[in-house]
Amino acid sequence: MERLPKIGLPIIIGLVLLIILIAKSAVTIGPGEGGVIFKRFGDGIDTSQTYGEGFHIVAPWNDMIIKKVRQQSISDKMNVLSVNGLEVNVNGTVWYEPEYSKLGLLIKTKGENYVQELLAPAVNAAARSVVGRYTPEQLYSSKRDVIEQEILDEVTKLLDQQYVNVKRVLVEDVQLPTTIKQAIERKLKQEQESLEYEFRLVTAQKEAEKQRIEAQGKADANKILSASLTDKILQDKGIEATNKLAESPNSKVVIIGSGDSGMPIILGNQ
Repeated sequence: MERLPKIGLPIIIGLVLLIILIAKSAVTIGPGEGGVIFKRFGDGIDTSQTYGEGFHIVAPWNDMIIKKVRQQSISDKMNVLSVNGLEVNVNGTVWYEPEYSKLGLLIKTKGENYVQELLAPAVNAAARSVVGRYTPEQLYSSKRDVIEQEILDEVTKLLDQQYVNVKRVLVEDVQLPTTIKQAIERKLKQEQESLEYEFRLVTAQKEAEKQRIEAQGKADANKILSASLTDKILQDKGIEATNKLAESPNSKVVIIGSGDSGMPIILGNQ
């Protein structure tokens, strides 16, 4: 019985050390994350394997470095110069993700803070290069989609073989100096008013042409009708009308002769 405490104490110490060892060695990698091992007494970052989600046991003298490997984004506000040297503020967002199988190489060559040290400078450089090709008016109005694609192409070139894939670039806002912005808006308004005036002018011209054609058609029809009404036709029509009038029971008609054209001369009609 006296020896029991002496035996139990090392056991208790051993169990405590075992628990500490397991706690130190157990690592859980969360959803959308990946991990690489840093070998303290080896070659540093192990680039041969990326550990996926779940529970892992790591030697207590090593560390597991965990990073997000799903698609993520960064937003930034950049001061860049347009083609004519005017300072422009561009707000943009970049979607990216590290190459899962190359996570170890990414951390080993670019560091754990690769977003600030690699990705952000590349995006800034691409934005400056692309925006510098355009005028403020193009940046403010019609070239947004083209600029986004060109920045994406530039970033992709800069990050080639750098173990980071950029998926999309979104230019959310382009801020110009107030005077330049107002001048551009006035110009766009004037252009819109000019287009509206041209449209109304063309519409009026088409309506006038339509009316001219209709009037010409009526004139031609009357001309044809007049040409077809000969003296004989007019005489027959006059006789026909007179006969109908004479046949009416309430009419009193006296025909006293005919005119030069052969039309009857009516003395009275009641």
